[in-house]
Amino acid sequence: MQPSAPSPSSAWHQWWQTEGPVFFLYARQQTRCEADAKDVLQDSLIESWRKSGNRLPDKAMVFATIRRRAIDLGRSIDRRQRREEEVANNQTGWFSPSFGDADAHDHMTRVIAKLPPDLREVLILRIWGDMTFPAIAQMTEIPVATATSRYRYAIERLRENLTEWQP
Repeated sequence: MQPSAPSPSSAWHQWWQTEGPVFFLYARQQTRCEADAKDVLQDSLIESWRKSGNRLPDKAMVFATIRRRAIDLGRSIDRRQRREEEVANNQTGWFSPSFGDADAHDHMTRVIAKLPPDLREVLILRIWGDMTFPAIAQMTEIPVATATSRYRYAIERLRENLTEWQP
């Protein structure tokens, strides 16, 4: 009795067991993340299988297909990212959003937090602390003119950051 030839599915399974990890390693090196590598590898194996006439594909063909598909995927991701950034940057707005008091407070808090510490300190002491410039100067140990100019610079920066935002 002659030994039977391995079935196509067992040959495929054996081939995949020996070659699969190497193909995946190569796909992972060619892509940006593991999920992309898995997708590229699966698509490459299917394409290679079909090109080889439903027989075990040549390793070189699989590697070349992985490389080509990874490049295509990378270009596709880059194009999509550029389009999304372009849309986000050029968004003119179709309507004016309505902001409530909480939104205005949150926005103002973020804008003030972005100010340099020396400007922020004088601004807070003047507006919320209701202190005079001489009192601020004495407390922070700076000249009165410096306290005044820091307040003026802080107000200018707030205006710059708030001109586009209207509650």
